[in-house]
Amino acid sequence: MSFKFFDKLSQNFIELLNDKDDYNVIVEVENEKSFTAHSNVLKCRSPYFRKELENIIPNENNIKKITKPNISEVIFDIILKYIYGGIVNFENVETRFIFNLMMTSNEFEIEELTKKLENLLIETKSSWLKSHFSLVYRSIFNGNNFKNLEKFCNDIIAKYPNLIFDAEDLTSLQESALVSLLKRDDLQLEEGIIWEYIIKWGIGQNSALPGDLKEWSTENFTTLKTTLQQCLPLIRYFHISSTDIWKKVKPYKKILDEQLWEDLNQYFMAPDEPVESIILPPRSILIQELPTRTTELIKPSSTIITFEHVAEISSWIDRKSSTYSLKNTPYEFQLILRGSINGFAPQTFWDICNGQVSTVVIMKVKGTEEILGGYNPLIWDANTNSWGKTNDSFIFSLKNGNIQNSILSRVKTRDFAILNVHKNDQKQYGPYFGNNSFYMRSHSSNFTLDNYSECNSNGYYEKAIRTAATNNFSIVDYEVFKIAYAPLLEIYRAYDNLFKGMILDSDTTRSKINLPWYQSYKFKYYNFLPDQWEFLEEENDEAEEVDEVMDQLKVEIYEDICKEVASCWVKMVTEVFDERLYFNLKILKKNWRWLEIMEECRNFVMKEDIFNIFNRLASMISVDIYTENWFVEKKNNDGDVNIKGSVFQKKRY
Repeated sequence: MSFKFFDKLSQNFIELLNDKDDYNVIVEVENEKSFTAHSNVLKCRSPYFRKELENIIPNENNIKKITKPNISEVIFDIILKYIYGGIVNFENVETRFIFNLMMTSNEFEIEELTKKLENLLIETKSSWLKSHFSLVYRSIFNGNNFKNLEKFCNDIIAKYPNLIFDAEDLTSLQESALVSLLKRDDLQLEEGIIWEYIIKWGIGQNSALPGDLKEWSTENFTTLKTTLQQCLPLIRYFHISSTDIWKKVKPYKKILDEQLWEDLNQYFMAPDEPVESIILPPRSILIQELPTRTTELIKPSSTIITFEHVAEISSWIDRKSSTYSLKNTPYEFQLILRGSINGFAPQTFWDICNGQVSTVVIMKVKGTEEILGGYNPLIWDANTNSWGKTNDSFIFSLKNGNIQNSILSRVKTRDFAILNVHKNDQKQYGPYFGNNSFYMRSHSSNFTLDNYSECNSNGYYEKAIRTAATNNFSIVDYEVFKIAYAPLLEIYRAYDNLFKGMILDSDTTRSKINLPWYQSYKFKYYNFLPDQWEFLEEENDEAEEVDEVMDQLKVEIYEDICKEVASCWVKMVTEVFDERLYFNLKILKKNWRWLEIMEECRNFVMKEDIFNIFNRLASMISVDIYTENWFVEKKNNDGDVNIKGSVFQKKRY
């Protein structure tokens, strides 16, 4: 038997860090801020400090000094507390701060913390990583220590290679990053184009090379070959078109092995004859097709609940007698807060959730398998001390592990359904349902450190949602989700397809199609460059026939997009009338001619019942009415109106 007392050990080492008597290391960081430390601790916890301290001569007081002016004092303070106490505590920080902390941790060769932060960014901050893609991608290949982030980024680039290859600073890309991309079978670029980018990158590494290829010497070609020695074996030469071999590769044939060049010539003249060079498999170029309307499982993005839980909660929201199937769940759960990411302070809940409408709070109870939660259809308002009145809120316990059945408890006293806590109390109280029925509370400004959160059966909600002996509890983690009505999101996405346009890039055509709103949804066709039809550039009798083919292609694509929009409208409107929802038009300035959209869609819908639905919609709008937003509202039994979501936000392309 063994006992582990890590908490006390961590506390003692933090006390040692704060002890200024026995230190023998000073680390000076940004703004000449100095930190004291102990060499044995630093060397034990960080390979970087072990190597660094061994090479530093102490001063007359036997103190070794390390200077790191590029590291912020806030980040180094966190690093130092991790080294001593094994604790990293940061709340309400920006994602860029977490990224910088990860990079600094990697610089100090603290592998455990680096990996933890790397996975945290991928799992919870993927949108930030994508929006700061260039920064992330060019930072992670130094040292080759971010394998998961490398894969995350390369998965994106493989699908959208222009993010990197069309960037102005392509030549500053690290060789290791370029090699990792060339190794991928799913890189979505033609091999001839990849060759051009590789040559551009290689020349960019050698500024002394002449600008005119005719002036290149044998030594110049040798320099380029040496620079590209890791890249050249990864090119799929035998899958480059003969035209590209002649126009793009031949001018640089001196950087290729003689046998490879000989085999290429033989291959294109006698493709069935064997060659000595290794023939790599072709890349898997995906043919981009028009989007088809599919029903996807709603992803809760949760570490606590499952898809089945999402379907069950959605059924309760709609007061269904049976649970929705996974494919028919009408709501998307959009994560807006997670305690383990944003922090467990009660004030954090009010700061993040203030102004949010229609939310579900989920929490996992410490020491049990219980998953508790509550649904608030109203707004969380951090600026008023008032009761939210509704008949639609509920609290619940979800089946999980040894807990066989879920418990649903709907509000009984509508006037005391939801409490918007007074500002002075927001440092202790988080989400609050009923008059002491179910709430989160902490005296330590951390829901996980004490057990003041509570559930009570006091008549404000139908029944108790816990069977435990005590009403109080602590939590492991908690999450807050915004509930979005999925049919509205489908229409939003369909309009994205209609107004943003579509890009096609297949083996036979490379073209761009744009559908701007200001052209009455007609095609604006530009940059049509079919690689295989070079005769279009010449006077050729077949050019007219090709134009006819492309005109037909445009019509077919347009029909498919309009059908996509129409089908989304049909599904949503059918559900709207079934659920007795009401359309309200907010008349604003002239931006969108909805009647024209209806007419365009109706032209491609063949079923008579769909015609009737569009007629009903069109009858609500005159030709002279334009709208910016179209809201769907639902009236509850008390006559209150709750906005469920916006179908379409104004866009300009």
